Amino acid sequence: MKPRELGRSGLKVQPLAFGGNVFGWSLDEAASFPILDAFVDAGLNLIDTADVYPAWVPGNEGGESETIIGRWLARSGRRDDVVLATKVAKWAHRKGLSPTNIQAAAEDSLRRLGVETIDLYFAHEDDPSIPLEDTLGAFARLIEQGKVRAIGASNYSATRLAEALDVSAKHGLPRYEVLQPEYNLVARRDYEASLEPLVRREGLGVVPYYALASGFLSGKYRSEADLGKSAARGGAVKKYLHTRGLGVLAALDEVAARHGATPAQIALAWLIARPGITAPIASATSVAQVRELAAAARLALSTDDVARLDAASA
Repeated sequence: MKPRELGRSGLKVQPLAFGGNVFGWSLDEAASFPILDAFVDAGLNLIDTADVYPAWVPGNEGGESETIIGRWLARSGRRDDVVLATKVAKWAHRKGLSPTNIQAAAEDSLRRLGVETIDLYFAHEDDPSIPLEDTLGAFARLIEQGKVRAIGASNYSATRLAEALDVSAKHGLPRYEVLQPEYNLVARRDYEASLEPLVRREGLGVVPYYALASGFLSGKYRSEADLGKSAARGGAVKKYLHTRGLGVLAALDEVAARHGATPAQIALAWLIARPGITAPIASATSVAQVRELAAAARLALSTDDVARLDAASA
């Protein structure tokens, strides 16, 4: 695998990221550590989390994912082997992108992660109530303090991202170097229509979430009868059980058969091969799944493979 640049940040990552929303949700601390070990042992390095993960689980408050990752780092001593990404703005305890909130949230995340610096700090969602100059100024102070290396934007529209980049250029402030949008074979339109031209023109890194469409692109869910296989994710994939979604699964099956691979590996390989994409985010709940996903980063699709998947998912 060849490392890829995250925009102009100077950070280099392998072409697949691990989604840390499962830590404290699908995985407790004891089960999380072998997963993280397997991910790094596979030669991968970008771990993505957020302060809000996973506050939606009964009994959780939020921050559990960061805490688990921090304890793993302390036990494993592998801080230098990973690029850590976390986020601010969505958690009810640290809501929004005001300068005061950004500073406090970063301090909290640093404490939970047990590190001195967050490699990549995302605005988890836009906050139109705060001037972009104020938000970017707060991120600038964190960078000056050595607490953050680079910043990114998640769930921003193309219009607002372009405005943010313009504000950075005009005022000499750090720019969002990375975009984290929803993007996969069954959710293409929004990203490709407006965000893709912008990020490619501006040279931003892109780390898409829902790379496997909540597990739909693994091929696990092919009818409503399959939705019960996962209480956590079954409801989220029901919307893909239509003619186009099932057509995408058929194309994945076809290409996977040619490569002796799984549908999930092919879906990730398609994203990895997409111009402008740096590292799609995927999660796993077993060491075997980590190894399966990691193999996607080494899978080379042919022009015909890509054309078949493009046609099915257009």
